[in-house]
Amino acid sequence: MLLDLNHGSGAVYGRGDAQPSDAAVITARINMHIDAALLARQRQQVPRDYLGGSRVGEPCARKLVYEITHAPKDRDFDAGILRVFDAGHQFEALSIRWLRLAGFDLRDRGADGEQFGFAAAGGRLRGHADGVIVAGPDVGVRWPALWEHKALGQKSWTDLLKRGLRFSKPIYFAQVQLYMAYLQLEVALLTALNRDTLALHHEAVPFESAEAQRLSDHAAEILRAAEAGELPPRIAQAADFFLCRLCPYATRCWEAPA
Repeated sequence: MLLDLNHGSGAVYGRGDAQPSDAAVITARINMHIDAALLARQRQQVPRDYLGGSRVGEPCARKLVYEITHAPKDRDFDAGILRVFDAGHQFEALSIRWLRLAGFDLRDRGADGEQFGFAAAGGRLRGHADGVIVAGPDVGVRWPALWEHKALGQKSWTDLLKRGLRFSKPIYFAQVQLYMAYLQLEVALLTALNRDTLALHHEAVPFESAEAQRLSDHAAEILRAAEAGELPPRIAQAADFFLCRLCPYATRCWEAPA
């Protein structure tokens, strides 16, 4: 039966509605279902069987070996982080829409409908780009350009503006260098969106062949170690090092032989 709120349904606004004291209970119940669904979806994802180009700049080689050999983690992502990841995809779609509206010919898929990407080392090293800008307004960047997008919180955003991609986000810097090398592009345009204010920041990053070669060699060494069952040295001398405290493999790493 449908309620006609305009003609004698008997509904009276403000009567029988949930009280403020009920809101916390309702919120907890709904979020419990959302979090459970996000975690279930995460568990169903097939683990990568390759080293991702976006991960090669990770400072701890040992962590990368754990990742690509699918070593069990001390802990997995919680639902809050999974919501942030999902939001990042939506913010990326917004930025693509805005750039296209502004006249930038931004392609996020190739003619085959797939993301632009590359595979090297027999498919054991792969990367998928957010897009390529093939033409656009004269803004001081030569097209075509690799396009990468990051959605950042206020603190991370402020640091990026202050120090630039190379020093503020070395993993992202390594990612665009490696992608430019394999996609044969001479410049990358990073678009960073502030999750709190929706402000946009754009940084042109030129290709550095020596850095790209160093990263490619590093990736090859990571893959060699993983295949040989070797663990690279730890990144620190003690488990209380700040990167170790945040690492999901910390217990495994520090209990393993040096």
